[in-house]
Amino acid sequence: MSDHELLLPAVTEENICLPLAVSAVSKYWNVNLPISEAREIAKKYPNMRGSILIEGIELAERHGLGSLILHSTLSELKKVIDMGIPPIVILPGLYETVQHASVISGYDEKEKSIIHYMPQPDQIGMIPEKQFDRMWEEDGRLMILLAPTDIISTVRVENKSKEKSNRLCFLSEKLNLQNRQDDAIKTLREAVTIDGSNSTALCLLGGIYNEKNSQDCVSFYEKSIDCNKSCYLAYRGLGNYYLKAKQYDRAASYYTKAIEINPSRFGPIYKNRGIALMEQGKKKEARQDLEDYLRYTPTAKDKESIKQAISEL
Repeated sequence: MSDHELLLPAVTEENICLPLAVSAVSKYWNVNLPISEAREIAKKYPNMRGSILIEGIELAERHGLGSLILHSTLSELKKVIDMGIPPIVILPGLYETVQHASVISGYDEKEKSIIHYMPQPDQIGMIPEKQFDRMWEEDGRLMILLAPTDIISTVRVENKSKEKSNRLCFLSEKLNLQNRQDDAIKTLREAVTIDGSNSTALCLLGGIYNEKNSQDCVSFYEKSIDCNKSCYLAYRGLGNYYLKAKQYDRAASYYTKAIEINPSRFGPIYKNRGIALMEQGKKKEARQDLEDYLRYTPTAKDKESIKQAISEL
């Protein structure tokens, strides 16, 4: 065991409004969050896949924990761990999951590795520091801290307004999932007013305007990329917008930029780029993308129709 590793309890039960990461960190502080309360809140989100992190954070706050949502750095992450606080970070997903929350339980200076919390006690999740930082950067190096309020108050926050801007980003996602798009936009515009360099807020704004098929999404995605050159979701969002607009060369170009940042993050991006390439008559490249889509999305529901399309190219 590393000298810089925290021991977190094993957690198995979770809910869309009580993500495993929040439950594990809360139990670490001897705060058992009621799954019944989470289930009741979850009724507001029928047919929801994944998890709603802010609901878990707010549940933890109602039961006595304090929180901070920060854009951070690797060195700050290590300082927090050495304070005895297990941070939650936002990392790229796999297959059909765009992103996920992960608890960091420690780091190993000798191995230059970051240690991820694994819910099974006999598992160890280690990733090289440089690889972790590269992945973490894709979503703005977001870090959520949950701890008793007296401990949270000892964490040095250089810019309180930026913390508020980050929190508004998470609140906007909740509002959007509740089909309150106008409120979500208002919340995100406030986040950008507070911190104009918040790439997360800018990308989320781009996403909502993209859902509305509004060209306004383009400028927000571009501003997000200006603030974070590794913002995978902004490049993917631009690809989606231009695919819908039937500007296939632009769509393929932005998808390619996202894939260059992280080839394995989101399998369906290969199908989208494949469609854009097919529309340009680039059959060989399109075939390869459709094959990669199936490779990176092993549970694809349209597997058979994609196989048929591949055989015809």
